[in-house]
Amino acid sequence: MPALPVWPRCKVNPESSSRSVPVTVNTQRQLGLATATALVVANMIGTGVFTTSGFLLADLRSPWIVLAAWAVGGVIAMLGALSYGALARRIPESGGEYIFLSRTLHPAAGYLAGWVSLLVGFSAPLAAAAFAFGDYSKQWLTAWSPRVSGTMLLTAFTLLHAADVRRGAWVQNMAVLLKVVLIALFVGFAAAQLETPARTASSPFPLSAFGVSLVWIYFSYSGWNAAIYIGGEVRDPERNLPRALLRGAVMVMIIYLALNAVFVFAAPVEALAGQLAIGRIAGEHLGGPVLANAVTALVALTLVSSVSSMVMAGPRVYARMAADGYLPRWLRTETGPPRPAIYLQCGLALLLLWTATFESLLTYIGFTLGLSSAATVVELMRLRWREGASLHVPGWPWVPALFLLSVLSMTIFSIARRPIESLLGLATIGIGWVAWRLSRGTESRRD
Repeated sequence: MPALPVWPRCKVNPESSSRSVPVTVNTQRQLGLATATALVVANMIGTGVFTTSGFLLADLRSPWIVLAAWAVGGVIAMLGALSYGALARRIPESGGEYIFLSRTLHPAAGYLAGWVSLLVGFSAPLAAAAFAFGDYSKQWLTAWSPRVSGTMLLTAFTLLHAADVRRGAWVQNMAVLLKVVLIALFVGFAAAQLETPARTASSPFPLSAFGVSLVWIYFSYSGWNAAIYIGGEVRDPERNLPRALLRGAVMVMIIYLALNAVFVFAAPVEALAGQLAIGRIAGEHLGGPVLANAVTALVALTLVSSVSSMVMAGPRVYARMAADGYLPRWLRTETGPPRPAIYLQCGLALLLLWTATFESLLTYIGFTLGLSSAATVVELMRLRWREGASLHVPGWPWVPALFLLSVLSMTIFSIARRPIESLLGLATIGIGWVAWRLSRGTESRRD
């Protein structure tokens, strides 16, 4: 396998040997294909699929167009999974976009990707999922506010994944299996109650609204790249990582289409449009309060699994950044789970849980994560052009090119229709750049 063309493996920046630090790679590869795939599925199936379609119906007005948007979003996720799989075979280590961009482009690009992961990719979604869990479960946990319930959930899974890698993975796998089985049972029962859907009257295709809808759906599909964050702990990573990414994306696309077909045809568009709890509304129309409560329980389980997966994946990025000298050294981990990074992520998520609101996060997170993924795929294409066929990229060049075209289109529509959230995403990246420059200045003064 030829060497990567830009940055040496054990140095962050060849221009500054004083910043060179040994890269700590966890050689205890304890996780297999099933765990990596389960992590992808758990990261993907979160709050979005149970909340987004009501807002999509309000903008698109047609259940069929809503389903088309979910199908297009699934194709984009699969294109991304195939592209990332090629890079995962090339760099089978933990760290996600941070390690990919650091190795192939520049440490500053990797730093920005890690910054996005820390704030946008994990901490904010963790806080949102924890609050949603508390809100959905408040009818059972009546003594606690949603924030208290969410705090307990975050704390429990932080302690679990900090204790042991295998134990946390086993709980994660069981939660994902139970979630998928229950979703299949719900879809099977609900589909039998549905009447044959009829096509709505034709109307002009809402192109710009469709583009923004894809940004929201992209957030719901985000997580198709989750396995790359634990790449250094996966057995036979060159084989298992690409398979986990693609299998997880395909599984979730099928689940999303089935769930949303039930949701959008369970009740009149007027009853669903603009509603957050579209799953509960659909359940109540199809099976009364009993099915509505069952759907609520399913959503709560989904959120539990989603929180677990993010607690498991995110800290690997911060630990790797610390190993490369870009975050405090106390976040480095020689062996076992990255406990300091797990605790840091929990603290940030709890801060957001108790101080922030999340009404605009769908666009903000989807927009910002899309830019990070696009930069990673651009680097994949650059490597492929340099190295030729020795770097195998499935469907070259159409797969990565179509992914980039999709993200570019979503970005343009997002800026045009949701400028405030898009500017916040760009501001997040800008602040990350300032932090990078400050870290470089601090290191230079030490030298």
